[in-house]
Amino acid sequence: MGSQCSKFTPCCLDSQFKPASVVEVSDTIGVEGKNEADSLPVFREFTFEQLKNATSGFAVENIVSEHGEKAPNVVYKGKLESQRRIVVKRFNRMAWPDARQFLEEARSVGQLRNRRLANLLGCCCEDDERLLVAEYLPNETLAKHLFHWESHPMKWAMRLRVALHLAEALEYCTSKGRALYHDLNAYRILFDEDGNPRLSSLGLMKNSRDGKSYSTNLAFTPPEYLRTGRVIPESVIYSFGTLLVDLLSGKHIPPSHALDLIRDRNLQMLTDSCLEGKFSNDDGTELLRLASRCLQYELRERPSSKSLVAALIPLQKETEVSSHVLMGIPHSTSLSPLTPFGEACSRKDLTAIHEILENIGYKDDEGVTNELSFQMWTDEMKETLTFKKRGDSAFKQKDFRDAMECYTQFIDAGTMISPTLFARRSLCYLMIDMHQEALNDAMQAQVISPVWHVASYLQAIALGMLGMENEAQLALKEGTNLEAERSRISDEHK
Repeated sequence: MGSQCSKFTPCCLDSQFKPASVVEVSDTIGVEGKNEADSLPVFREFTFEQLKNATSGFAVENIVSEHGEKAPNVVYKGKLESQRRIVVKRFNRMAWPDARQFLEEARSVGQLRNRRLANLLGCCCEDDERLLVAEYLPNETLAKHLFHWESHPMKWAMRLRVALHLAEALEYCTSKGRALYHDLNAYRILFDEDGNPRLSSLGLMKNSRDGKSYSTNLAFTPPEYLRTGRVIPESVIYSFGTLLVDLLSGKHIPPSHALDLIRDRNLQMLTDSCLEGKFSNDDGTELLRLASRCLQYELRERPSSKSLVAALIPLQKETEVSSHVLMGIPHSTSLSPLTPFGEACSRKDLTAIHEILENIGYKDDEGVTNELSFQMWTDEMKETLTFKKRGDSAFKQKDFRDAMECYTQFIDAGTMISPTLFARRSLCYLMIDMHQEALNDAMQAQVISPVWHVASYLQAIALGMLGMENEAQLALKEGTNLEAERSRISDEHK
């Protein structure tokens, strides 16, 4: 790797930079397995009801926006009936007043399909609603891994890989006539199941009716945007330069300050102290040179995305190491240690699951909103509650057909909403080989209680019984993560 150094000497800024040899853009770095983009469904239009159900009624628990509920356009995670994980961006009601313009833009972006993108899968345009649907990537943002890491900082080889993958994403979009990206920053880069970085396709569409394309932090805004209020391809390259500074420094340094440090040769301030001795002088110099070129005031002095790709390919390190290994992320094929519930689901041990559900009782219904009217004092309500009691008794005695019928009568009465009841009926269906009905009930339980691990576990079993093994593994992993998070929160409150 050459001499190891994370401090630059003044000679690092001399202008005798040798142009990088042009290398064909290919699958050189960190691309494992088949091209996932080829297996994606074609872009489609969803109904508002479908997306409402997918996000459990746009539940607060499913918000993944950078600024949560305060974001002008909120992003939710969700799951379609096909079990595909998605994110849904819901624009505020004043955004995109022209429905035709919104649909045309969404369809255009939806034609893009590339493994360097978190691809757009569909949209919804009903009444005042404007929503975009994209792939869900489960392993957080670059901002989280770079600025807010908990266990270990991002390795130098991975930072170089992020830069290349991002440049390749921009070059692909440019080649398809979509060179404009709005507010490119570390929150727009996401990591997939394999730990590979991808660019969110949501930034390929403007955020609002006024065409505002950048956040309110003017320190990171391209100078020409401040003059004209318009994004041009060169503006995207400028933002790419700010990301290169982020990757080198591990901090979000304003471009003007970064350029001042470069001019003053105060380069130690520009390098992440966590990378001490972890990269060569030449590598750091080249990355800094690229960042400097991207941040030039004059548009013509900024490089193209194609030349950025050519310059970044020769810098790649540890190319034989998978991204998930470099990132320290468990691979999608591996699971965290399973709890007794998770183990029972993995084995499809319905008897063990029955025992667990019986022990849980109805305590997980606490906090679920149930609006009871004066009906609860009538004979009709008492009769309805009798169905539940009879169902619980039959469930305990393992008379699953009788329990299913009683629970159905209680649910059909529509007096109370209970995720536990749907979970219990789901297990009853599993016991009598009605697997699709079991899946439907498990999904309904999750709609009512979006972060309830029991619902995900039951979905895993039903999907496995239906022969959908990949989806079953994803549901099992989701249930494991939800249960672990529940335990962590419980421990914190003890």
